[in-house]
This record gives sequence, structure tokens and C-alpha cells, in this order.
Amino acid sequence: MSEKEKMLKGELYSYNDKELIQDRTRCKTLCFEYNNTNFSEIKKRSNLLKKILGKVGSNCLIEQIFQCDYGYNIEIGDNFYANHNLLILDCAKVTFGNNVLIGPNCSFYTPEHPLDATTRNSGVEYAKEIKVGSNVWFGGNVTVLSGVHIDDNSIIGAGSVVTKDIPKNVLVAGNPAKIIKTVG
Repeated sequence: MSEKEKMLKGELYSYNDKELIQDRTRCKTLCFEYNNTNFSEIKKRSNLLKKILGKVGSNCLIEQIFQCDYGYNIEIGDNFYANHNLLILDCAKVTFGNNVLIGPNCSFYTPEHPLDATTRNSGVEYAKEIKVGSNVWFGGNVTVLSGVHIDDNSIIGAGSVVTKDIPKNVLVAGNPAKIIKTVG
């Protein structure tokens, strides 16, 4: 089994694998081009996102600067908006439903590292998917950690660190994020 196959299955894999380095280089080159494309070149930016991402719905706008590792593990639904400085470490699948709004400086991290120092120092990691439902709103400076699923119609308050699954129709905030109240 290749290191890429291991990565996609959520198993320990070597992030120094030649194929994965090539995939990251391709993605980061496209992200560089995207981030350096004039804002007024809407068609070019849209076409670049389609090259970077695994799936892009209609009416998708990601403000520059946007960074990700592989791109092909990211799926975005319709009516998606992300403000400046979106970072997605997509060693595992990251899925966004429809009508998702993301404030500035938000990060989504799928990779995890072994707790054992000897294993961690050997150059391996693993990743867990992140899944975001529809009609979800993220305030600025939110961090979502690996393995988290956020259900429909929820709001993630600014500055939150989301470490656990979030049910539908709630407002969460804090570090770690906790339910503040039911919404909708």
C-alpha cells in the first residue's frame, strides 16, 4: 500500500513520501497562483479553485490568501464564502455543505501526530476527516481540529477552538468550544 493510500485511509503514513511531496508542491503552486491573481479576474480565480479542490459547488468565493496541502481532499458545496487567510490542512477529507460562511483567519486541521516521541520523530502522522454540514457560520479566528463533525445550522463563535463534534442548531464558543444556546 502506498503512503498516499495510507494517508487517505487514516493510517500512519510518511509525510516525506515522494508522491505526497509532489502532490503538495502541485497544490501549493496552484495556491500561489490563485493568491497572486488579481481580485478582478473572477473567471481565472474560479478556474484555479476548480484545479485545486476536489469539488467546488456553484457560487463559491474564497478571498485571498488561501492555503491548503493537497486540495483534492477538499469538497465545497454551493454558496460558500471564506474570508481572508483560510488554511485547510487536508491530509484527510474536509467537506463543507451548502451555504457555509467562514470568517477571516480560520483554520481546519486534519493531521495528527503520534504521542510517542520516537514514533513521532520517525516522520509519520495520520489524519482524520472534518465534516461541516449546511448553513454553518464560522466567526473569525476559529480553529477546527481533526475528526470533528459540525452539523447543520450551527454557529461557531469567533476565536473558538472546536475539538469535538457539534450538533445541529447550536451556537458554540470558547476554547474548547462549548454550547452556548440553541439557535433557529
